[in-house]
Amino acid sequence: MPGKLKKHHLLDLGILIPYLILSVIGLMMVYSTTTYVQLVIGENTAKSAISQLAFWIVSLIVITIIYKMKLNFIKQKSLVITAMVIITVLLILAFFFNKVNGSWGWIPIPGVGTIQPAEFLKIIVVWFLAVILSNNQNNVHEGQLFHTIKGSLAAIVFQIILLGIYPDYGNAAIIVLLVMVVLLTSGVNFRLTILTGALSVVGSVVVVWFVNGIGKALVPGHVADRFAAFRNPFEYEYDLGHQLIQGYYAMFNGGLFGRGLGNSIQKNGFLKFAHTDFAFAIVVEELGLIAAIAILGLLFYLIARILLIGIRANDPFNSMMCLGIGVLFLVSVFVNLGGITGIIPLTGITFPFISQGGSSLLMFSICIGFVLNISADERRKQYQLI
Repeated sequence: MPGKLKKHHLLDLGILIPYLILSVIGLMMVYSTTTYVQLVIGENTAKSAISQLAFWIVSLIVITIIYKMKLNFIKQKSLVITAMVIITVLLILAFFFNKVNGSWGWIPIPGVGTIQPAEFLKIIVVWFLAVILSNNQNNVHEGQLFHTIKGSLAAIVFQIILLGIYPDYGNAAIIVLLVMVVLLTSGVNFRLTILTGALSVVGSVVVVWFVNGIGKALVPGHVADRFAAFRNPFEYEYDLGHQLIQGYYAMFNGGLFGRGLGNSIQKNGFLKFAHTDFAFAIVVEELGLIAAIAILGLLFYLIARILLIGIRANDPFNSMMCLGIGVLFLVSVFVNLGGITGIIPLTGITFPFISQGGSSLLMFSICIGFVLNISADERRKQYQLI
């Protein structure tokens, strides 16, 4: 009986359905948050939403392709090294185009918009390390982790340096965290995991203290500005803290049930980045706190299922990929919400599926494609054991 199973029988609807629902909500919110800007510049009010829809259609095709691939093909070292080379070239190529909001990192595509290579770097780094470490499990278990990945880490460090030059510290920090997660889930000694966690907490406290104190003059101006606004946005109400305060107003305006889809006040010229960084603030304003919590609940359900697949997986590659992807989703949500609520400084990280951004949508969709393929592989193994 198990031999008659086809791959479409193994499709994990617990992953696919939440993804589809969140993507549709995201398309709806992209249209809502971009209409004012399009009207001001005299463009079709649906232009941004149509672009996002085009990226979603491409995303669905990419998910289908990834799902149909054999996992042995995805695990090929030559394939992931090729992906690393391509993304590195794109990261360098981005320096030859105009800055966006004071930073490099975007490559214009005629008729489509722009792509942001740093978004795709996040999933490629997880994939790259998962392949390298899963192929060298004996070395990892024998305590030779650094010897196994020193060349791979050098390549990733170079990419992180490029992000620092852009500057794009938000994505650079996320990639550092993803590297740590994949390394610590590769089978290393648990004492190393505890030590790394403790050092990370201490390091984070030291960095915040440094930037807020004696290091204020040493960091780039926009980083110091974000920390200043984070400490007390109302002290800089008409300058550095303006966006954060407008985000607060948006969430306050929404109440429990919202002002209604399309009826946001703050997106109409008050909140500059309503369609990207502050998209979830507009969700709260238009749909209300209850709907926003429901959306978060659906997203956390999706993340929990991804992490659970990784925890239960017997294959090291499957485990590292799902745990890395799950943490990528989780950190993206935390960093975005933490920024707009004032828990942490703003970083410019988009909210998964809800914020406008074709690169972000395509990257998270690629993640879903990997997870669906891995889930099918794990399910097939379970059926074969019955």
